[in-house]
Amino acid sequence: MRRFCAILVLVFGFRLFAAEVMPPPPAAYFNDYAQVVSAGTAATLNRTLEDFERQNSEQIVVAVFPKMQSDSSIEDYTVRVARSWQVGQKGKSSGAVLFVFVQDHKMFLQTGYGLEGVLPDALCKRIIDEQIAPRFKAGDFDGGLTAGVQAILAATKGEYQGTGRTAAQGRGGNSHQDGGGSSMPFIVIVAVVIVLSIFRRISLFPGILFWGSGWSGGSSSGGWSSSSGGFGGGGFSGGGGSFGGGGAGGSW
Repeated sequence: MRRFCAILVLVFGFRLFAAEVMPPPPAAYFNDYAQVVSAGTAATLNRTLEDFERQNSEQIVVAVFPKMQSDSSIEDYTVRVARSWQVGQKGKSSGAVLFVFVQDHKMFLQTGYGLEGVLPDALCKRIIDEQIAPRFKAGDFDGGLTAGVQAILAATKGEYQGTGRTAAQGRGGNSHQDGGGSSMPFIVIVAVVIVLSIFRRISLFPGILFWGSGWSGGSSSGGWSSSSGGFGGGGFSGGGGSFGGGGAGGSW
């Protein structure tokens, strides 16, 4: 009986992990995997966010996905993704990530520990409800994300003194070499996904639900295509920041 229960727990555990896709760390600060923002706006916002890190040492990232591929709540899912990306400075956790899921009509602004003072939950909610959601309702994703980014930067500007470099430039592009224990959850998740992929290929668990193709971002290859790619510059690289679930969400 115990062995049977253990098998059930294992199988349902596999189903839980298989039903969730964890996106890899983005290559840019502004990432439009849903292809809803014009190339010019995406490039401008990416440069703005990259320059902001150089000036203030705070990492602000935007990720726009077609839909949320998880059975979890948006709050729980986005905090796990933000932690795996390690947005923000290590030790200061001076990072924030704005997640948008277009088909679900939902968004969530996750704030790192170090920015919860200047970006409290109530202010995050105001930014979403007053700056972003009304424009999204009108079909203006360019305007909504531009207004949202400007509001986030205005709230966080000056919290930390800049170094003149981004995390990618400061560490040669390797954002995880000194990430410490904060990288362990992501490593575990990657290991589980690899194991499940092997099981899928050898058909040991044919009934398990897989969303293994990830978000295509308008690409038939099933890869991670973003309109923010190819902007040049140093690109985004997580600085080792951590998240505790601060922030707020909304819909349109």
